[in-house]
Amino acid sequence: MVKSVYEEYNILPQKLIDEVRDEATANKLKTDEIRKVLERVKNAFDSSQVNPGESIGIVTAESIGEPGTQMTLNVFHFAGVAEVAVTLGLPRLIELLDARKEPSTPKIEVYLQKDISKDAAAVKKVAVSIKQTKLGELVEEFTINMTQFRVEVYLDKKKMRDFGISENFVSKVIEDTLKNASVKINRDFITIKPKAEQFELKELYQLREKCRELHVKGVKGIKQVLPVKRDNEFIVICVGNSLEGVLDIEGVDCRKTVTNDIFKTEAVLGIEAARQAIINEAIEVIENQGLDIDIRHIMLLADVMTSAGSIKGITRSGITGEKESVLARASFETPIKHIINATLKGEEDKLNSVIENVMLNQEIPVGTGLPSLIAKMRGNLK
Repeated sequence: MVKSVYEEYNILPQKLIDEVRDEATANKLKTDEIRKVLERVKNAFDSSQVNPGESIGIVTAESIGEPGTQMTLNVFHFAGVAEVAVTLGLPRLIELLDARKEPSTPKIEVYLQKDISKDAAAVKKVAVSIKQTKLGELVEEFTINMTQFRVEVYLDKKKMRDFGISENFVSKVIEDTLKNASVKINRDFITIKPKAEQFELKELYQLREKCRELHVKGVKGIKQVLPVKRDNEFIVICVGNSLEGVLDIEGVDCRKTVTNDIFKTEAVLGIEAARQAIINEAIEVIENQGLDIDIRHIMLLADVMTSAGSIKGITRSGITGEKESVLARASFETPIKHIINATLKGEEDKLNSVIENVMLNQEIPVGTGLPSLIAKMRGNLK
């Protein structure tokens, strides 16, 4: 079987081959021309690779640390009818690389299916279905009827129509959620009364407050939605991190929808998606600050943070605390603790890395210090 021209260059990453194939098809290139293009791509790819023994960790630290000193401590806002505040700048980069469990301003960018993303009315409908709606938002007034010992809920008819919710639906939600209360629809209001024959007045007040916070519709945790137009299509910016709930909404494009919560991304989409999320978020912060850092430095950080199969921050309890070398762990923070624990366990330091050799004033295993010479000797040496 004759190999195709693309199979001859399978040493290249598949993404580069696909890009060449797409361009070659668009420009109707012949086989010889495609081979020339692939050869140039291969040369460029080979020349971009790091030399063995290169101190990539130090270079990455310098390349991110120096521009990082120019970052501002600011909060970025999306303009619109409402504002969605998103932390950017140095605070965002710190919480990203420290792998904080929850971002200070969780956000989901919801992309919609093609037939919906161009239609403003359809986008608004999807946005309304995503936003968490509590009973308190649909009610004109909660009153406590002292004579009948019940809570009376007067619904806002206009808001009910806007949200596409009926009285029967609200009544069923209240009944399903409040198991110890009986619910009845009257002409102008819904009555809620405890099922117990005897109860104190404060229980009625507690029942009223429970009703205010009752989840009626939408995705729990999505407190705010904002449709915005980007690249000739509408997307919905959501405040919250309930990614799994948003992906279940009809009309949402699950392949493109993303959140800035890297742990939620890992839980829903897996560790590879979390790695890509770290890269995307870091690049977004850097570009918004007008800085230029080579993407390979960001990729190295993302690889280090996710190589163990879970997200670990660059902290004493994260990747630094799991280094094999005792001296390397001790050089970061809390040295006495690491040295005592290593002594109790009888750990041995092989001195394989840079930090521990610097501490002992020995040649470091990078650059020309990386290779070692092994010689086989014949006969007995005197």
